[in-house]
Amino acid sequence: MKYYTTNEWNQFGFSEAYIAEIQKVNGCLQFTLDNVMIEPDNTQNRDIRRMRANELLLCIHNASVERLVEEGYRVYNADGKLMQQYDDTEIPQENYNDLLKSFADGESRIYSLEKTEDTYIFTIDASSDRTYVLYVAGTKDTEEWNRFLNL
Repeated sequence: MKYYTTNEWNQFGFSEAYIAEIQKVNGCLQFTLDNVMIEPDNTQNRDIRRMRANELLLCIHNASVERLVEEGYRVYNADGKLMQQYDDTEIPQENYNDLLKSFADGESRIYSLEKTEDTYIFTIDASSDRTYVLYVAGTKDTEEWNRFLNL
């Protein structure tokens, strides 16, 4: 890859990024993402304006999936009356791999990415019209991509 950054996850706009692939390689959880925004303050962005990248490789090093939660939701009728309510559901650890693979369909997208201490928190809008929160512990992040694209 032509461009490379370390621990600059916050210099990218991951909301609306589409997930093309997720895989675990040598202790690194790798996300291949399309439609990632590169912020003007990114060390590799010489244009000093918001740019975009496809096929960006986001790696969380020494990664371990801590939790995976399917977010609850509410169903209302046309009059705004609450009809049903579904609570958050903790996904069992044995189902993590299958669910992560299902996100890598090119249609699921990242709604947000946050970090608290050593945990990366991904909110993912899955193509199944469900929302999930993925908690990944890791020691650092790296980002690699080949080219900048105009918005």
